[in-house]
Amino acid sequence: MSHMQATREDKNFDALAERFERRVYGGLKGEIRLQVLWRDLCRAVPELTTQPIAKPLRVLDLGGGLGQFSVRLAELGHKVVFNDLSAEMAERAQNTAKAQGIEQLIQWHIGPYQTLAQERSQAQEQPFDLILCHALLEWLAEPELLIPTLKKLLADNGILSLCYYNPAAKIYRNLIRGNFDWLEQHASYQSDAGSLTPNHPCTIEQVQAWLQENSLIPCSETGIRVFSDYVVEKRGGHQSPEAVLKMELKYSELSPYKHLGRYQHILCKAV
Repeated sequence: MSHMQATREDKNFDALAERFERRVYGGLKGEIRLQVLWRDLCRAVPELTTQPIAKPLRVLDLGGGLGQFSVRLAELGHKVVFNDLSAEMAERAQNTAKAQGIEQLIQWHIGPYQTLAQERSQAQEQPFDLILCHALLEWLAEPELLIPTLKKLLADNGILSLCYYNPAAKIYRNLIRGNFDWLEQHASYQSDAGSLTPNHPCTIEQVQAWLQENSLIPCSETGIRVFSDYVVEKRGGHQSPEAVLKMELKYSELSPYKHLGRYQHILCKAV
């Protein structure tokens, strides 16, 4: 391990929680992400929304952030474990759950995902039927260790929902905007200090290799924000949030457009 890797730590969003909530989920960006993810999940795991529930699913929301999915799934009757390193993010998620009267239906774990995995292994807890891991991978000091850990927590035939930042999208965005000097100066990918754009994202090829190594077989692959983040001048339909959302949902699952998404969403089955 290099000295750079050794001194890195998993990103804690305590200082960025308010900014994250406002900039991502306070507008269309967050709505696109939520709708693409939920659509994909409901297709891959139809029993998520089947009512009445024959058997509640055991769900882990890893890096659960503001808790949108934890709250929604708990409301539907599933057994949800929420995990986040950030106490500030977890408090916001708990407040949402409290407002819905379901705070006690969710098991809250605030701290490193590694600690959660170790505790569950020692207690020989039952594995999860569904693990949600959305926009966490790119913030880890050792991202290569995440997927093997998740595989151990996942039941046979369980589903992993992995959403991760696509570094090629940032390069492409700067190409479109003519920021050639920036690209020349940042041959090794960088992000601005305090930015919501990660400094150390993983490539699609790296993620695919890790999934294959751990016998996680893709069921579906889609892109999140495949065009709206690239728009410089809003014209025509760009000025209608409803039209943008409709087109994002359509092209998020079509090749080659889905591979241009700012984030990639892959659903895998454990075999």
